[in-house]
Amino acid sequence: MKVKDKVCVVTGAAGGIGEAIARRYAKEGAKGVVVADRDADRLRAVADDIRGLAVACDVAKEADIKQLVAEAERRFGPVDVFFSNAGIGRGGHEDATDKDWADSWAIHVMSHVYAARALVPGMLARKSGYLLNTASAAGLLASMGSAPYGVTKHAAVALAEHLAIQYGDRGIVVSVLCPQAVDTNMLRMAGAGAASVDGVLHTDAVAQTVIEAMDEERFLILTHPEVKEYMARKLDRDRWLRGMRRLRDKTGEGQKRGEGRRA
Repeated sequence: MKVKDKVCVVTGAAGGIGEAIARRYAKEGAKGVVVADRDADRLRAVADDIRGLAVACDVAKEADIKQLVAEAERRFGPVDVFFSNAGIGRGGHEDATDKDWADSWAIHVMSHVYAARALVPGMLARKSGYLLNTASAAGLLASMGSAPYGVTKHAAVALAEHLAIQYGDRGIVVSVLCPQAVDTNMLRMAGAGAASVDGVLHTDAVAQTVIEAMDEERFLILTHPEVKEYMARKLDRDRWLRGMRRLRDKTGEGQKRGEGRRA
């Protein structure tokens, strides 16, 4: 799908990957770009720069997602592209707090569910639409320093697969973005860790990859090509797990129970 003349919504757009994608959608000639985030002040600055619409939104709340879609449609018309990108960083292993687990689940999984509920009926009726969810390479591989992050990002990938199976031959394109280390505030707060082994990308490079993948309507969007090889290695789980433990020891990431990051 070409973005030109399309109505695009981007969550988590006050900075990082979301902001870069929103700016790129505008540059590509989108009919309208709607940016959503909880950081209302920064969001308005982004919207003003790209002549888009800013909507303050907590993606963990279904009512906010419904309102976001409604405001986008009132301003620009039916939503063609919904980039469900908002994310958080929470550290810890099985001992992470219930709140950290619940917040991670709400933002990394249920926000995508809420978007699909709001958009799929109309997209099916029009036989056209694009649902793009941000997961992470951690959703394909592992997140050694954070069980809540890695587990919920795996769930995000599984949800995208389900949506692609259900609707991929009915006019709705589904993609899932799975980057490794990207130069964002979340990465800087958490520390690069093992994710930076293959380099840290600028958000503009990620936006370029997303545009290329959308043009080709690829399901899996990888910013770091090495991830394909790592996925292949994972087929031999026992060997892969031994290798991940060695990487854990080498990087010092997440070795102790209770270690983790809070963002």
